[in-house]
Amino acid sequence: MIFILATVIFVVLRLLPGDPVTSALGPRGSPELKARMIDDLGLNDPLIVQYGRFLGDVARFDLGTALTEGRRPIADEMGERFPATLELVVPATVLALLIGLIPGTIAAHRRRQAPDYAIRLFSVIIYSIPVFWLGLMFQLIFSVKLGWLPVSGRIDAITGIGLERTTNILVIDSVLSGNWVAFRSVLIHLVLPVTTLGLVLSGVFVRLTRINVIETLQQDYITAARARGIKELVVVYGHALKNAMIPVVTLIGLQVAILLAGAVLTESVFSWPGMGRYLIDRILARDFTAVQSVVTMFAIFVAMISLAVDILYSLLDPRVRY
Repeated sequence: MIFILATVIFVVLRLLPGDPVTSALGPRGSPELKARMIDDLGLNDPLIVQYGRFLGDVARFDLGTALTEGRRPIADEMGERFPATLELVVPATVLALLIGLIPGTIAAHRRRQAPDYAIRLFSVIIYSIPVFWLGLMFQLIFSVKLGWLPVSGRIDAITGIGLERTTNILVIDSVLSGNWVAFRSVLIHLVLPVTTLGLVLSGVFVRLTRINVIETLQQDYITAARARGIKELVVVYGHALKNAMIPVVTLIGLQVAILLAGAVLTESVFSWPGMGRYLIDRILARDFTAVQSVVTMFAIFVAMISLAVDILYSLLDPRVRY
């Protein structure tokens, strides 16, 4: 999967109009300077040579240097931005699961009753809303109109200057340094982007949880548990939900790619300095090396999550063996 994706992104970038040299120099770059930069960046080499060089670098986990904006090592630039994306994606996933599992189970337990209809309507609406539109509406309501939450960024500018950064995950850094003013600022800045991304992702989890819990509640062992007088809440949340989790866990792995795509849009809306904004900036600059490296890292990240989901799958269902 990683090899196919790396090949596709390499070909697509070469087919798109524009190049990093023209993007970096603009219309004022002389032909001689452009020619010298193209030669320095290796863009004059045949495509098969560039492709072989790219695959060799990927195999050695050498991401190379950016073609534009200072030509810094891409690993350093990604190392500065990936913690910000992680700080956004992890709580958004937890929020999506909480919203998906609890209301989904309630809808299944209260099937064809008012809570079921309300939760199903919510899941359909929230799943159909574009993530960037929801983010803009949250900004308009809670930041511009009400003034409760900041419009963008990870932390207040002045507070951020005094925060000692160790991991660049600001929640952890503020706790490690005992800077509770910074901790509060980070949490406030997280509310809107995490809620936006988590809500959009929760719709599919609600529907999948509801369907699987309904099917599980019709199994014979659930009927036997009820016949033995076990409390209904234990039957539903202790037995039915646990066994209905297997398809949901599988979906988590499939949703990671969608989560990263949603993170790109969410980071753009909230000016979140993570991998998503970095990717968009590099695409606009036609920085082939940086875009290839980011997409490849996304593919590796998705593959690792899929592996973790497979392991978790076998833990949830002892019948599964690899």
